[in-house]
Amino acid sequence: MCRHLAYLGPPIPLSELLLDPPHSLAHQSWAPRDMRGGGTINADGFGVGWHTPGGVVRYRRHTPIWSDTTLPGLAASVASTGVLAAVRSATVGMPVTESAAAPFGDGPWLFSHNGVVAGWPSAVEKLAGTLPPVDLLTLDAPTDAALLWVLVRDRLRAGSPPAQAVADVVADVLRSAPGSRLNLLLTDGESLVATTVGHSLSVLSRPEAVVVASEPLDDRPAWRPVPEGTLLRATATALTLAPLGEK
Repeated sequence: MCRHLAYLGPPIPLSELLLDPPHSLAHQSWAPRDMRGGGTINADGFGVGWHTPGGVVRYRRHTPIWSDTTLPGLAASVASTGVLAAVRSATVGMPVTESAAAPFGDGPWLFSHNGVVAGWPSAVEKLAGTLPPVDLLTLDAPTDAALLWVLVRDRLRAGSPPAQAVADVVADVLRSAPGSRLNLLLTDGESLVATTVGHSLSVLSRPEAVVVASEPLDDRPAWRPVPEGTLLRATATALTLAPLGEK
């Protein structure tokens, strides 16, 4: 059920996250090690977003990451201090389109979801009804991930801190749709927030840099698994793990 990652730190080429490591995001797209919850490969699209001095850039496709002939040259030539990327395994019945691929974004924010909302869409009908109608009419795609992004964005716009916005959405969705799997990832290029609800996540924290990923990108022992039910907050130089109920 999808793989995603985020990076904060000194500028590095996108290829150092997407393509070069032995278990890079591209490798995870066809040879994932921990697809709990179902699925075998992540071939239903991919996307990468990165922060630049002029703003956020996103590159998304509805095809498998391994089939994109433009990506290797792009990833080798572009460096960034803040990156979020994902490969997608679409839930049965949901569209396979470029607009359905993470990262979703608005302003400095980039967002990804690894998992599924149980009982979609009826289970979250009332929760969706709390949003401004224009937000529902302009969803990137009719998918659970796109709705989760709009729910998080609505809280950010209302002034909630990023960690609270993400944790509140997870709590609201679990109340409405028990059994949902909700590994969320949010970054503005300066900080990042991640959750673990039903899927794997690991973190590599180095001096002046941090990487979080569904699966470790290599075999370095410094990678640490993030426990189930965790809210992770990080900058390039600081990392905090806490139970999801503690914001």
